[in-house]
Amino acid sequence: MYLNKLFRHVMRAVLFALLVAGCGSSAVTGPFIESTATPTQVTPTSPVTLTTPMSVSPTTTLTTTTIDSSTLTNKVIFGYQGWFSCPGDGGGLPDSSNWFHWFDFNSTPTTASLTVDFWPDTSELTPDEQCVTDITLPDGRSLVAYSSYNTQTVLRHFQWMGEYGIDGVELQRFLWEDISPVERQFRDQVLANVSLGAEKYGRVFYVRYDPPNGDLEVFKNDWPYLVDVLKVTENPRYLHHNGLPLVGIFGLGFIDDDIEPWQAMDFIEFFQSNPNPRYRATVVGGIPSYWRTLSRDSRSDPAWAAVYRSLDVISPWSVGRFTNEVDANIYMNEVIRPDLAETARLGIDYMPTVYPGYSAANLAALRGESSPRNTIPRNGGQFYWHQVYNALRAGADMLYVSMFDEVDEGTAMFKLVETRSDLPTGDFLIPLDVDGYSLPSDWYLLLGRETGKALRHEIPLSPEMPLEFPPD
Repeated sequence: MYLNKLFRHVMRAVLFALLVAGCGSSAVTGPFIESTATPTQVTPTSPVTLTTPMSVSPTTTLTTTTIDSSTLTNKVIFGYQGWFSCPGDGGGLPDSSNWFHWFDFNSTPTTASLTVDFWPDTSELTPDEQCVTDITLPDGRSLVAYSSYNTQTVLRHFQWMGEYGIDGVELQRFLWEDISPVERQFRDQVLANVSLGAEKYGRVFYVRYDPPNGDLEVFKNDWPYLVDVLKVTENPRYLHHNGLPLVGIFGLGFIDDDIEPWQAMDFIEFFQSNPNPRYRATVVGGIPSYWRTLSRDSRSDPAWAAVYRSLDVISPWSVGRFTNEVDANIYMNEVIRPDLAETARLGIDYMPTVYPGYSAANLAALRGESSPRNTIPRNGGQFYWHQVYNALRAGADMLYVSMFDEVDEGTAMFKLVETRSDLPTGDFLIPLDVDGYSLPSDWYLLLGRETGKALRHEIPLSPEMPLEFPPD
């Protein structure tokens, strides 16, 4: 199963490269806005039981405001993968000894077997949280990873969200038809960790399903389990919208997925019109950027038009659809503005996606593909902020940030390693200063904080980043 999911990741990376390659030629025919920013260089029989977490001492003053969980409006939601494991984390996964989502399946952890392009800043982890590798850093220390199964670590992530005023997360819940009880229990524990973290630090969360191989039935069976057994929607921190719990579904209508329109419609109706009111939910769809025109990254079957418009919240996937600020402006005019007009006409909510950059060289290399490192440079956060600026000036009142912890594809927003001196020797991992800016590890959490302020009109919306670059 790991290989299957890994293959899908790589294929998405290949598709991304093709989309990027075609972006310039097709985009130049659309309206153009000059950039005003000036760049500077199997169901378990019982729910999981949480152990009592160790205390996590905040490093800065916590945000005192508890986030309103009754609406998605005026929220900035970060995607949360929560899929990392390591030996001895207690999860018992069959592939735990292979450092799931850190290193290649069934390989000894080495720089050559890395599946990530960025590395988290693990300096705050306690010994109980540290997954120590045999890889040595230039100063003789060992490279340290973490496990999403560790309650304390996930609580730490939510502590950061509280410190930086980030509203909450959409938790990816990866399941498949023949998932083993151990693998499912791992995902249940991650969900329990997220639920506890949101409650402890006043954040919000909801679940998103990402179907492998078009299998939607496993999720239709899982949702009642979450509601009745794990009781996640009874957590006061579970995000609601339009009076119902939110549930996300990612992958409907993409050209590299095999879900059929009738399957997608049936799945959406399962939540919207379930005979049992306990299972009804407001559905957020992570769908192609070009859903409205049934082109480019979207399937062209006209039946998909009705599927897309049956969603309660549309959240187009924009990662890799543009690579710089000029093309981001074109995307705003070709996609975001007409999307907002169409969704307003239909009475559907619209949540654009923004992302800091992209790099998946190590992941692509596992399939014998070639992808450059730092494919879409972050430019010190200016690339990210320009997307925020565009989405908000176009009229968006909710945003999806890809992602909090996605180091595999280089879109992570949490604390990251700052300089190459804190990474293994060689060009295997990317530090935050790759584009010539000396940045603190929490730079993108700081930008996440400012994103929420701009969305809520607490600061003026400007094309210029609201943060000054630290002095060299």
